Amino acid sequence: MGSIEKSAWLPTTAKEVRERGWESLDVILFSGDAYVDHPSFGVAVIGRVIESLGLKVAIVPQPNWQDDLRDFKKLGEPKLFFGIAPGSMDSMVNHYTAAKRKRSNDAYTPDGRAGARPDMPTIVYTKILKQLYPDTPVVIGGIEASLRRVTHYDYWKEQLRPSILKESGADMLIYGMGEKPITELCSMLRRGIPFESLTNIPQTAIIRRQEERYATNKKWKTIELASHEECLQNPKSHAANFRIVEEESNSVNAAKLIQKIGDELLIINPQFTPLTTKELDAIYALPYTRMPHPKYKGKEIPAYNMIRHSVTMHRGCFGGCAFCTISAHQGKFISSRSEESILRELEEITQMPDFHGTISDLGGPSANMYRMEGRNKELCKQCKRASCAFPKICKNMDTNHSALLELYRKARKVEGINHCFIGSGIRYDLVMHNTGDATTNAINNQYLEEVIRYHVSGRFKVAPEHVSDRVLKIMRKPSFTLFKELTNKFNHINNKYNLHQQIVPYFISSHPGCNNVDMAELAVETKGLDFKLEQVQDFTATPMTVATTIYATGYHPYSLKPVNVARSEQEKRSQNIFFFWYKPEYRDKIIASLTKMGRKELIHKLYDNSQTQPNPKGRNSRKQKRGR
Repeated sequence: MGSIEKSAWLPTTAKEVRERGWESLDVILFSGDAYVDHPSFGVAVIGRVIESLGLKVAIVPQPNWQDDLRDFKKLGEPKLFFGIAPGSMDSMVNHYTAAKRKRSNDAYTPDGRAGARPDMPTIVYTKILKQLYPDTPVVIGGIEASLRRVTHYDYWKEQLRPSILKESGADMLIYGMGEKPITELCSMLRRGIPFESLTNIPQTAIIRRQEERYATNKKWKTIELASHEECLQNPKSHAANFRIVEEESNSVNAAKLIQKIGDELLIINPQFTPLTTKELDAIYALPYTRMPHPKYKGKEIPAYNMIRHSVTMHRGCFGGCAFCTISAHQGKFISSRSEESILRELEEITQMPDFHGTISDLGGPSANMYRMEGRNKELCKQCKRASCAFPKICKNMDTNHSALLELYRKARKVEGINHCFIGSGIRYDLVMHNTGDATTNAINNQYLEEVIRYHVSGRFKVAPEHVSDRVLKIMRKPSFTLFKELTNKFNHINNKYNLHQQIVPYFISSHPGCNNVDMAELAVETKGLDFKLEQVQDFTATPMTVATTIYATGYHPYSLKPVNVARSEQEKRSQNIFFFWYKPEYRDKIIASLTKMGRKELIHKLYDNSQTQPNPKGRNSRKQKRGR
């Protein structure tokens, strides 16, 4: 790739619009991220899709919302609508730690600078645009809007909030991956259909007065959720709502959902079918420059640096982990690119001037779900399970890794590639599952062996998440015994090929259902496996997950039975320190905690007799730090 003309990017300023010879714009997108013209950045994808429809589109990245609002005025008023793309990462997770402390950097901003976007840019940007251009429709989307499309819990304000469509005052919400609904929306508007009449586009949400008539697809089944007001009064109503929303989000033939908010109706139309391979290939074939806009010359964008030499092979995840938002946004059904499309992108990366032979990731939401689907599609149409992998791998799911294995082998042979690493998480339960078919089992074993032999950059990262089967059941994760089997296989393969690699497990503390005894047992188990944990996190209650619903209500949404939850910072800290049992500054607190719990036998499993003496620096040690 040589130097690229500035006009190769979508315009971001009035000058760039004029240089294209355009007098006006059809769509203007406002983004909370810097503009990186790469298919890993949502605003770039939506911008390129709109452009491919023959429309004039511009992007305003990270507008200043605190001055005279010139960034919101500089491109004027679009013919069709404004679009809000708040960012590839939820703004509140981007801004705050699990302990609700403000972060000092933002990976999606030049030089990692914090403060380039507000909390909840969807709401802030929309209110500004509605103030400036009250008659122009505003369409919101992206992960921030998608996960807040119904009544949801705000961890940072510690309250239930209504749909972000209501709070922002936007005219339409697109949830999930937005290519199909944005295409349909643009198509209808170009045909002259008034925006306010567009009430039956799949995968969109709108608000109408209760008595108002509106067009809808009569074939759609309708389910009425508990109203926002009911959710505020009764935690079980909110929990029951979540189950319906999750089940319908994971259904082939989903229902239209309706929720009352005061005297209005929130109407959520069912989703489009997942993108086909041909459709997904077409999106990745759009003319991305794969680089940040030239306006950022000389500045580093950390998130771009992480993905610049990576390739996404598929979308969706059928793991259904209780704490994860991927399936709520991307869906559980896998959309895979063709082998040709992926190899073509790998070849393009090798031509980048800063490429030195290493692909950082060849993966997806879960690296090894590529081209996986149910054998009998009719059974899938009847299914509403949130997870095809829990409590056991679905008998209808084809977990054969042969397509992925073949793709890896071809990727390794692409000229210019020296290393092709898998940075995305691998679901080892899919690899190690006994399918009952000897051929498939052998292929899957070979997949694991080749991943460890060729595709690990020294550290093999996997996510057992916990050791307690009771907690793992709530998490929708497999038993820890399976991780022990994986560790043995990993060590065997390393020894076989004389490799010196490390397995790095991820764990979560303070997950709903987890208590201090569970964390103490986690410390003992991981010590027995000779781990000193690094990749750990404290549970953060992000919207639209099973775990967050439990955290918010105290009830499991599927059983409506109570589940214990660690809420206070003290409770969460008392769990988190067990990750770091090996650090002297935590020893006294852990011993005191285990003594209080009446579990002195665990003390002797963690420490020898000389270590159980009080730390002379004690609790007031200046060296004492919290692990995060």
